[in-house]
Amino acid sequence: MHEMSVVQSLMDIIRQEMGRHGVTRLLAVTVVHGRLTNVVPEALEFAWQVMTEGTELAGAELTMQEAPLRMRCGGCRLEFEPENLAAVAAPCPACGEQIGHEVIGGRELHISHIEAE
Repeated sequence: MHEMSVVQSLMDIIRQEMGRHGVTRLLAVTVVHGRLTNVVPEALEFAWQVMTEGTELAGAELTMQEAPLRMRCGGCRLEFEPENLAAVAAPCPACGEQIGHEVIGGRELHISHIEAE
């Protein structure tokens, strides 16, 4: 379960930011994860609860936001969100091109918001 290593990294980053800003109690954190990261939200939430228990981060609310898969057409350069993620080829809604697209969103995994006091 790679969610445990993700949570460990999140905890490290949060602790660094809390130290940098002189705060000691985490209230909430928002994590953005892309569709292509293979993060299972329920597993991440479970790992967060287990790994923060008994720490200064315990009790903080974890909110997750999924970023959609976004592509740029290899033909006409239109940016779009493919309808079917399981398809090998994603046709461009403007020109119909099915291959050669560039992934421009959906791989991100980052903290977008930390609330602490």
